[in-house]
Amino acid sequence: MKQTNIILCGIGGEGLVLLSNIIGEACRLAGENVISGEMHGLAQRSGSVIVHMRIGDEVLSPLIPPGEADMIVSLEVMEALRYLHYLKPGGTVITNRRLVHPPGETHDLVMGNVKKYVEYDEVLDAIKGADADVIEIKALSLAKKAGEVRAQNVVLAGALSNALEDKISRDSFLQAIRGMVPEKAVDDNVKAFELGEKA
Repeated sequence: MKQTNIILCGIGGEGLVLLSNIIGEACRLAGENVISGEMHGLAQRSGSVIVHMRIGDEVLSPLIPPGEADMIVSLEVMEALRYLHYLKPGGTVITNRRLVHPPGETHDLVMGNVKKYVEYDEVLDAIKGADADVIEIKALSLAKKAGEVRAQNVVLAGALSNALEDKISRDSFLQAIRGMVPEKAVDDNVKAFELGEKA
């Protein structure tokens, strides 16, 4: 069976580890072999977070070599650009339509070293220029619509589920969500997943 390599990325506090746990549990429930490895430096201070996730029968290592990721799923567009070197030519980027400016950029703006912030469309154009198929998801507005603003990660799980439907059933994703989020937030997270699917 074909191996699927996915890079999940974002910044600390966005729920990236929960997203990887949901995908991993959905794989287990679907009978798919999965292995992952996460790296997060200053994650609790809005630092960069990356998770390597590999799905398939012959997976021996969690780390994806540069140029071999089938997909990048990003909770923040700048992080998608940061880890773009992992994406294979013609690979897919599923990104939240959100840009968080790093502290260094704010410092440079205040000090007069740059005249303006980098804009979302500039970052997106750089990603598209690297032969990537880009899917943009307005995860924040969809999470608000679902009733749980913190469920942006689950919105992206819904979007990703479409790309993995040949490996992981929708029911496996929903069962994983129900088992991993707090009981009081289950309904809102299920709705967030469904909105991500439709988006």
